Amino acid sequence: MSSVHRLRVPLREDDVRDLAAGDQVLLSGTVYGARDAAHKRLVEALGAGQALPIPLEGQVIYYVGPAPARPGEVIGPAGPTTSSRMDPYTPPLLAHGLRATIGKGKRSWQVREAMVARGAVYLVAVGGAAVLAAERIRRAEIVAYPDLGAEAIRLLELDEFPLVVANDVHGGDLFERGREEFRSPRTGLSSR
Repeated sequence: MSSVHRLRVPLREDDVRDLAAGDQVLLSGTVYGARDAAHKRLVEALGAGQALPIPLEGQVIYYVGPAPARPGEVIGPAGPTTSSRMDPYTPPLLAHGLRATIGKGKRSWQVREAMVARGAVYLVAVGGAAVLAAERIRRAEIVAYPDLGAEAIRLLELDEFPLVVANDVHGGDLFERGREEFRSPRTGLSSR
């Protein structure tokens, strides 16, 4: 049975050590929204020894490129993007203190190993619920790389944003566990 955890950013390693794959998380506080183009720039800046435009220590990055907000709204639809697109850039960011990422879909074995080594987690948001996700974002503003448009880095203030732990610091993987349960003899399904 999974647990529900209410967490506030910034996250310490102790905050995520208690999480297990399958646990529910209600996340509050300031996170950063960024996608592949912004990740590429962040990693290039690290490689060049430059200061980053956002802090990484204890931080969370949400893989999102929100739609424009309508008048009177904080943000437009803001559903997660496919996380594997950020896989080439994630280990160096974890090495600089990034504590969690939010997206959808599986992560590579390299990212999963880096999360275990660095004490970080991967949280999944429900895909296809972009309008509902936006309702949990109380503030949004571009803070870096405005030339990237929808892929600019945004500061996002979350209020009990609903998530599920997909990869924990102990190597637990919700996707693999689901696959094993599906193939279990108890289900009566084949392993094709």
